Amino acid sequence: MLNRAVYFIVAAFALLCALSLALTPSLSNAQSVTISSSDKFSTEEIIDKGRDFFGSVAKSLAEVVEKAVSEYGQPNAYILGDEAGGALFAGARFGDGTMYTRNQGEHPIFWQGPSLGFDVGGDGSKVMMLVYNLSAVNDIYTRFPGVDGSAYFVGGLGMTVMKSDDVVLVPIRSGVGARLGMNVGYLKFTDQPTWNPF
Repeated sequence: MLNRAVYFIVAAFALLCALSLALTPSLSNAQSVTISSSDKFSTEEIIDKGRDFFGSVAKSLAEVVEKAVSEYGQPNAYILGDEAGGALFAGARFGDGTMYTRNQGEHPIFWQGPSLGFDVGGDGSKVMMLVYNLSAVNDIYTRFPGVDGSAYFVGGLGMTVMKSDDVVLVPIRSGVGARLGMNVGYLKFTDQPTWNPF
């Protein structure tokens, strides 16, 4: 029975991905600005920005950032923003914020995406995303698949990892709400807001 449920989730996710490629307009007009991989942010800078942004969970944030840096090194960009999401087995997530780079300034950014799985509830989050191996600003405007197994509670903190080609994202979320379960999905990043999660 469980094998059939897992098969159904994987097949439905593949169908969601195929539909999203067919329905989403091309992002080829996005700005192509080169980002130097040597212009990285130090662990201390990221923690300081996170303390200002998150506030009361600074101690937990420092531990999560240090874990991410120990696995992936120093990011050459980061995103600060807000997002909201909900699911009753199928769900969606929407967010917006600003991407910061060392040598190419700040860029407004939006993200949205569907999810499918054993996942129920809703959450609103402040999000810091560490961005690794970003060689151009428009490399962020794509889909990042991932598996989210975080449990969200009041005041909770969660970290996931997403990857598209060489670019790695580490979203760190702290928010309010209750969301529990495991889901598969992706986040699509754009330079303009949209309500289409695909």
